[in-house]
Amino acid sequence: MLQKFTTYYQKHYLFSQSDKILLAVSGGKDSMAMLHFFKASNLNFDVAHCNFNLRGRESDADEQLVKTVCKKHQIPFFATHFNTTAYAEQNGISIQMAARDLRYNWFEELSAKNGYNFIATAHHKNDVAETMLINLSKGTGLAGLHGISKKSGKIIRPLLGFTREEIEVFVQENNVEFRDDQSNFNNKYTRNGIRLDVIPLLEKINPNVIESLNQTANYLSDVELILAEKIEEEFKQCTDQEEGRVLFDIEKLQSLTALPTQLYYFVKSYGFNATHVEDIIQSFNEQSGKQYFSKTHQIIKDRNYLILQKIKGNLNEEIIINTLEELELKTDWKVEQLKNSTQFEIQKSAKYANLDFDKIKLPLVLRNWSAGDVFQPLGMKGKKKLSDFFIDNKIDVLTKKTIQVLTSNNQIVWVVGYRIDDTFKLTENTKNLLIIKC
Repeated sequence: MLQKFTTYYQKHYLFSQSDKILLAVSGGKDSMAMLHFFKASNLNFDVAHCNFNLRGRESDADEQLVKTVCKKHQIPFFATHFNTTAYAEQNGISIQMAARDLRYNWFEELSAKNGYNFIATAHHKNDVAETMLINLSKGTGLAGLHGISKKSGKIIRPLLGFTREEIEVFVQENNVEFRDDQSNFNNKYTRNGIRLDVIPLLEKINPNVIESLNQTANYLSDVELILAEKIEEEFKQCTDQEEGRVLFDIEKLQSLTALPTQLYYFVKSYGFNATHVEDIIQSFNEQSGKQYFSKTHQIIKDRNYLILQKIKGNLNEEIIINTLEELELKTDWKVEQLKNSTQFEIQKSAKYANLDFDKIKLPLVLRNWSAGDVFQPLGMKGKKKLSDFFIDNKIDVLTKKTIQVLTSNNQIVWVVGYRIDDTFKLTENTKNLLIIKC
């Protein structure tokens, strides 16, 4: 068994002999077997134990066992206590999810403080099979069907080469101390129900169902890698990147073989789900303006494109600017004033505002544009509604929400990043220049 452990972690490049590992040890058979493997292999490791305070004295006894074994073998030991029930209630999640969040957050803190290369958990082949069946019953993509990864960031799982039965035999033959968590035998929990009721039924059909599910998980993991490459290629074909936004060409999306699936993979990392995708596809033949929101991003149907960008807060308060120094301090703009200058070069980029400073009255005000705003766009005669200016320049709804105006004496000086008002342009009579770059 020890040789199988060594072969497994070396074959899958989980860690090297010189790496410093933090072992997550609960006191159960699996994690105590893992501790034994690491100790017998003379690896560089410490032990961390979480007491979730869910089983009273039983939880304390688990902690005491792990602490005693570590002290006996002079293994550095860390323990922490959580009020798991309170955390679950505060965050509106299950006890299982609360325990998971708490322990992994603590492991990361220990890792950062003590310089561990990896954090090892004692998941095994049966855990992979159970996870696959749980995810399959709830509905999932390939990521849910390949179960548990051997390595994910700093998390490694060096016992995934073993079944639960193999670990139980090893523990018995080597007199490895452990404690049983009695809650593992209560099938009111989904995972326990799968383990105690579903898998035994499947084993009547196929006695090797655990191995079969693990083989399938490995196969699907490889398929997912191949699919990810294909999705990346199609994503590049259908999109353009533009200043923090992603523009999806609707015509190109409609040519995809499996549009709902591919679009789901395109946008799921931005927080959108399958229901969002169905609604978004429905909008393809509708008028512009439809919007869809995840917690962090928004998508809008605008003419022939879907525009995806991070949700940005609006500027709710006006910024009063009394001096040019304040203009730089209160924005991230570059400001330059040229006095008594008869020779100057006009910067033609829309990111620049080339202004006749003598026509400007301080203080300036920076604010969001509003529906009633009008100005005289540079080079034009007469006033124009700002909303009409946006339409003429094909500025989409998402972008409009972020546009600000710089005003002087209640008159728009600059539609920031787009056009100055003709009143403030440079002329042959200009002596004092103000150049702003946003």
